[in-house]
Amino acid sequence: MNTITKRLENIKKLQAKRLENEDYWDEINELMLTELKDILTIEPQNTSALINLGAVLSDSGENENALAVLKMAVDLGSEDKNLYINLAIVMIDLGMHAEEYHEYLEISENFSEDPLTFKAYFDPQSH
Repeated sequence: MNTITKRLENIKKLQAKRLENEDYWDEINELMLTELKDILTIEPQNTSALINLGAVLSDSGENENALAVLKMAVDLGSEDKNLYINLAIVMIDLGMHAEEYHEYLEISENFSEDPLTFKAYFDPQSH
């Protein structure tokens, strides 16, 4: 297993810990952002890192940046279910119309989740 894969596995573990330990949400977010940006310096076309970075940016309220990062993964041809779900989440958070994000939810149905990626946090009660 290469080191980038191991690093992405560790980021996914951090994301799970972040959800369990909301008191440390910001600190864990910063760790994940730093690590993901470092991975992308080494492998700028790593779609798993881009998808996770988009999710963390979304979770941080940086939805415009998240949208741009996630669209990079689309342009690179990623077929990860989490990519398209994250795009829909970001578009919902940006207040876009349902027609604009439903397409991504439909596309997501054709793919499976990459074990190295995760979904952005989504609270349906807030929408």
